[in-house]
Amino acid sequence: MGVEKFIFYIFAIIMVLSATMVITVKNPVRAALFLVLTFFASAVIWMLLEAEFLAIVLVLVYVGAVMVLFLFVVMMLDINIERIREGFIRYVPFGALVAVIMAAMIIFVVGPQHFGLEKMGEAARHAADYSNIRDLGLVLYTKYVYPFEIAAVILLVAIVAAIALTLRRRPQTKHQDPGEQIAAKRDERLRIVSMEAEKRK
Repeated sequence: MGVEKFIFYIFAIIMVLSATMVITVKNPVRAALFLVLTFFASAVIWMLLEAEFLAIVLVLVYVGAVMVLFLFVVMMLDINIERIREGFIRYVPFGALVAVIMAAMIIFVVGPQHFGLEKMGEAARHAADYSNIRDLGLVLYTKYVYPFEIAAVILLVAIVAAIALTLRRRPQTKHQDPGEQIAAKRDERLRIVSMEAEKRK
């Protein structure tokens, strides 16, 4: 077994175990942190596949931005943990069915017959000056430009929904109005009082 296969199996095991902890751990904050670990393990596997750009994007975008949004929503919303635990067992069969369907779709989409790996024996190696960013950009903005735009709109809707869920109006809460502060004038804020000087006895 080579070094690359050893690293692959180590991080694949870490990724599977951390992904399992995401759906089994009771604390939602810990589940999000296990999801971060899953993303890191996936990034290492992407690096082994010579997809450096995807690995960096996975860490920067998902770990650095999306997970912060997840933690923000989890900590701001009043989640009833007991109610979630009650419905976990009830939806296990449906979740198992969805997992089997997703696994079948992944095998169908990224199977070796679609990449020719069964003929080559292993993945093709590229030269040192090869840029997968250029090839990814050409495919993303030509062949898959419409799915890319649809995904961007879906992410925008998700951000707006997260802001709407965390927006709470409390009448008793004191807040500032920047427009009123900017429109303030000196005569409205300052009052000059004329006082006589005190005389010492």
